[in-house]
Amino acid sequence: MTLVAGLGNLELFSFLMGLSGPIFWVVQTFVGSPYGRHASASFGPPLPVKLAWSLQELPSLLVPLYVVTCTPAKHFSHWPNRILLAMFVFHYLQRALIFPFLIRGGKPVPLFIFLSAFLFCTLNGFLQSQYLSNYAEYSDNWIKDPRFIIGCAIWLMGMLINVYSDNILRNLRKPGETGYKIPRGGLFEYVTAANFSGEVIEWYGYALACWSLEGIAFALFTTFNLCVRAKYHHRWYLEKFEDYPKLRKIIIPFLY
Repeated sequence: MTLVAGLGNLELFSFLMGLSGPIFWVVQTFVGSPYGRHASASFGPPLPVKLAWSLQELPSLLVPLYVVTCTPAKHFSHWPNRILLAMFVFHYLQRALIFPFLIRGGKPVPLFIFLSAFLFCTLNGFLQSQYLSNYAEYSDNWIKDPRFIIGCAIWLMGMLINVYSDNILRNLRKPGETGYKIPRGGLFEYVTAANFSGEVIEWYGYALACWSLEGIAFALFTTFNLCVRAKYHHRWYLEKFEDYPKLRKIIIPFLY
């Protein structure tokens, strides 16, 4: 792929990303989800959690910056394109430069998991920013379209759920306490992985607001990837705590 890829190449890459979601789901179902409390030494030497999180998410900030400043970015002057790319970048600003440094304790990240996340963030950062900067043609009235308005609202709701749920998880233990506790409050009353639920909601809102193959491919990949990770979390909680709420679903309230 050349730097300024043809739209056909972007579409092909989007199809591959969407199709790789189920493949990752199957692979992780058999080999496990080796990060955090489920980490395994067989996936490489451990890296400090704060450093790994920050570096692996950083390409989703730096690659869009490069695309906007070092390619023609001929459609980036339009407000719908700017707003949509800002939504994408704002998420990763929080994930790369804020979230990692709020982590309390945290398990080391295996090298293979770090490299996989780094590669995905690099490729997806290029896909989303290249599409929104050089190829997506929206009229200025797109910001008044119900798909854009509803999508942005869903994106914001998902991000707030994600950030709030992360805050609940960080504050489960009081200073000096050790061990694990059952998360309570917010969407955790309905699902085990409320933080993952928020992120899935967020990217479907983004996909709706973009109304693009590139956006839905990202949302689908996120869904498959986080669903299997949430399943392992749910199973772990059920085995760890006899009093774990049996009516809680895994990631989708009342359904899964």
